[in-house]
Amino acid sequence: MAGVRGTAREAASAAGARVRRWYGESPFHLVVLLTSFVICCYAGVRLLGEDDWGGILLWFVGAAVLHDLVLLPLYSLLDRVVRAALGRRPSLPRTAVNLIRVPAAVSLLLLLVYWPLVTRASEPYEKATGLDIGVFLGRWLLITAALFAASALWLGWRTWRGRARGR
Repeated sequence: MAGVRGTAREAASAAGARVRRWYGESPFHLVVLLTSFVICCYAGVRLLGEDDWGGILLWFVGAAVLHDLVLLPLYSLLDRVVRAALGRRPSLPRTAVNLIRVPAAVSLLLLLVYWPLVTRASEPYEKATGLDIGVFLGRWLLITAALFAASALWLGWRTWRGRARGR
């Protein structure tokens, strides 16, 4: 029985090696990629089943233009400002800029997703959520503060650990 298991493992390993040579990545990567394509195709079929082609096209073009012409230069500039402000301080880890990037990116993504609720610009959502529309701004600010506080705690711990190792 042990010989059969060994042979099956060797065959699976050889098949994985062939896929890696052919595809360039592991078989797991290929499965995840194909699954994401299936999910995207399903979403596309559901989306295109609607009769609002003009609105869908406007949304995609607007999102691409807004991102490429406005948001990308803006967050690239902000990233340079943060890196210049942190500078080359020996007390900070080399990747300290990521401790600002990550909470800022998550916070801005939440703002983008919940924009009508955070800015109190859309009344229909109040009925759908069952909450007063005034609570979302405070909650977004609280989540943003918690993200930056967790990032600051992580930076403090890494700095303390670096100093403790240096002793």
